[in-house]
Amino acid sequence: MEEALVLCAVAFFAGLVDAVAGGGGLIQVPALFAVFPGAAPAVLLGTNKVSSIAGTLAATLRYGRAVAIDWRAMAAAVVFAALAAALGAWMVTRLPAKFLRPAVLVLLVGVLVYSVSHRRMGIAARQAGLRPRGEAAYAAGLGFYDGFFGPGAGAFLMFGLVKWFNHSFLEAAARARVLNLASNSGALGVFLGAGEVDLAVGIPMAVANVAGGYAGASAAVRRGAIFIRRVFLIVVLALVVKLGWDLVRR
Repeated sequence: MEEALVLCAVAFFAGLVDAVAGGGGLIQVPALFAVFPGAAPAVLLGTNKVSSIAGTLAATLRYGRAVAIDWRAMAAAVVFAALAAALGAWMVTRLPAKFLRPAVLVLLVGVLVYSVSHRRMGIAARQAGLRPRGEAAYAAGLGFYDGFFGPGAGAFLMFGLVKWFNHSFLEAAARARVLNLASNSGALGVFLGAGEVDLAVGIPMAVANVAGGYAGASAAVRRGAIFIRRVFLIVVLALVVKLGWDLVRR
């Protein structure tokens, strides 16, 4: 009972942070591994997706009420994100993901340095960036990463949507939740099919994640792009510290 309460509290906070800037997996996945150290990694990753998809759906619906989302333009990106995440999840049941940590750490440091040095980036939308076809390719790459490994996927999505597709942080947060919803769905389908999900743990966490996701999206909508940018930088810094610490401990 005590473990369930801890995990639900973690899921609420993860949903809140993820709805604003991504990075919910940074909070939720380590908690699951800490509470269930003997469980198979694929089961814990699958259980995390049950919780994450619920919170992401709540956040997406909240953003959809306040931010104009071009659903037709995003259709291809959504499909590619889901399919690529399914492939990534299938591979994680067969291959170790640990070799990705050093590469992801380097990329996150680059994202952090660039974002800090370009203070106006994402504060307001600019002229259209790359075409929807480019966004679909970007979504496919990050969808695969999200299904296979995960940490930082939301942050990478937001950075790309701001940097290369010229959205504001508020627009990017809304679009990233849509794409995260697609990638979570694709990955979860594979984990469920493989029996790598603990629903008894995942469903209560999902309820808490919904509350956190809705609260986070509401705060982002109220406070705007500058607030989201600040949370984004904090999340990326936390990801850098977490992945760096994991590498040092090995």
